Amino acid sequence: MADPQLQLASLSLGVVVLAPGQKVAAANPAAEQLLGQSLRRLEGRALGDVMRFDEARLAAHLAEADAQLSARATTIEILGQGRRRVDVTVAPLLDQPGWQVLSLSDIGGAEAMRETQASAEDRPIRAPDVLAHEIRNPLAGIRGAAQLLGRKLEGSDLALTGLIADEVDRIAKLIDQMQSLSRRSVAVLGPCNLHEAVRRARSVIEVGGKAPPIIEEFDPSLPPVLGNADALVQVLINLLSNAVEAAAHSPQPQVAVRTRFASGLQLHRAIDGSAVRLPIELRISDNGPGIAPDMRDHVFEPFVSTKKSGQGLGLALVRRLVADMNGRITHDREEASGMTHFRVHLALAEERQPLLREHAA
Repeated sequence: MADPQLQLASLSLGVVVLAPGQKVAAANPAAEQLLGQSLRRLEGRALGDVMRFDEARLAAHLAEADAQLSARATTIEILGQGRRRVDVTVAPLLDQPGWQVLSLSDIGGAEAMRETQASAEDRPIRAPDVLAHEIRNPLAGIRGAAQLLGRKLEGSDLALTGLIADEVDRIAKLIDQMQSLSRRSVAVLGPCNLHEAVRRARSVIEVGGKAPPIIEEFDPSLPPVLGNADALVQVLINLLSNAVEAAAHSPQPQVAVRTRFASGLQLHRAIDGSAVRLPIELRISDNGPGIAPDMRDHVFEPFVSTKKSGQGLGLALVRRLVADMNGRITHDREEASGMTHFRVHLALAEERQPLLREHAA
C-alpha cells in the first residue's frame, strides 16, 4: 500500500494542515517552496503571520472553522516573499473540529494574464477542465480510503463504504459530463425508476445525520421515466440538500418528496421543436422561509445564490441536467401552508422519445 506521506510529498499542489486557531501543523514540500520556509519554521505559526489574502472577505471566510472555500486566481501576500496569484481551496478535516486543510496552487503571472485576457468563448471550455483536474485526484483518494475501510468493516458500516465508492464513481461521471458542457455532446437517456433514484439520493443526504425525516408520498403505479440515472440522482441530491438546509431554520423542519401523474404538461424540444409530453411530476417541498421575492425569477441562473456562502451553481446545474432529460423544473411558494415546492416534470420512457439529446452550450 502506498505511503500517504510519500503521496502528499509528491504533490505539486501546496498542502497546509491547520490546527485550531489556524496554526500551521503540517505542510508538504510544495507548500514549503511556495511559502519560502521549511516546515520546521512554519510549524506552530499563525497562518496570518505567514500569508495574507488581498481580499478581506476570503480571509474572513477562512477564519470560520467549518469553512469550505474555493477561489481561483486570487492574490495572496506571502510575508517576506511578495505577492502571488494562486488557486485556493479550504476544507474542514472530518471528525477533527477546528482543523482545516488548505491547498495552494501557484498559477504564475503568465497564467493569470491568460485567464484575464481569455475571451468569453474560451472561458466555458476552460472551466470544466480546471474543475476536473482539481477534483479527480481527491476523488481517487476518497475512493481508495473507502475501499481500505471496507476491508475492516462489516454489516451496515460496510454498506456505507459501498455508498461512498458509488457516489465517487457517480461524481466522476458527472465531471465527464461537465467537461463536455461547452461543446456539442450527446446525453444518453433511458428508462429510470424514479423512486429508486429518490431512495439513493436520500441515503446520501441522511448519512450526514443532520437531515430531518424526509416524508415520501409516492404513487407506486408510476412507470419508468425517461432520463439518465446518475443525472437524476444528482438533481435529487441538490434539491433535497437545499430543502433540508432551508427547513433547518424552522422550529419543526419538514421535507417531503412526492411523485404523481400530472397530465397535460408538454415541452417543445430545442433540438427539433417536437412536443414532448411530461406527465410525471416529482415534487420536493420544505417549510423553510422560502426564496426572497426579488430572487425567485433568478434562482436557476449561474452564480445566483440565496445562501450566504453559496456559489450559485447547484440550481443552474439542476436546470441543465433536467433539460438534458427533456424535462422541466419550476418552483413556487404556498404562503398559506408555508411550503416551498420545486417541481420536476419528466417524460415517460415507454413513449419511446428519442434516446439521445444533442445540445450546445
